[in-house]
Amino acid sequence: MATIRELKESPLERYAPHDEVKATYTVLDDGQGTTFLQIDTYGSASRKMKGKKSQTIRLHPDALRQLLPLVERVLLVRNKR
Repeated sequence: MATIRELKESPLERYAPHDEVKATYTVLDDGQGTTFLQIDTYGSASRKMKGKKSQTIRLHPDALRQLLPLVERVLLVRNKR
């Protein structure tokens, strides 16, 4: 599991499509007043153990504050198409 506090842009060398997978999210409190967003992904249909949790990403509020304008930017670009 990884907790992300800061996001930095890193351009890709080349685009490669990814398989779609199922995901769930949880909003959780650490008991000390910090609220996190956790996203869990589950194995793709071609995986041996279907439905097994594959990756967990926990976003710290600092990362969420960085993410909001990025999501807005992506949605604006998409809406212009």
